[in-house]
Amino acid sequence: MSEEVQIITESKDSSKKSKLILSILFDIIGMLSYIVPLFAEVTDIVWAPISGLILMYMYKGLTGKVAGIIGFIEEAFPFIDFIPTFTLTWIYQYVIKKQE
Repeated sequence: MSEEVQIITESKDSSKKSKLILSILFDIIGMLSYIVPLFAEVTDIVWAPISGLILMYMYKGLTGKVAGIIGFIEEAFPFIDFIPTFTLTWIYQYVIKKQE
């Protein structure tokens, strides 16, 4: 029985780490638009709905829905798309809420 608990715990820890790595990666992708100034607005229009959907998929329930909406708005409007929404959502989910 203790082996089952250990396997489940390791799986949850692995999932949390994977989500953190993906969150940082997606935040970097969102910030890449700053490299080419005029190209940024076009990429933000494309990236905004994609990031919102990814947030909703990664973080289930109300947290995912709210994060998806915030992520979409943050990417869609100019000059606020530097906020690391994915990483902040991870922090909220696993540090503030302390969800397993």
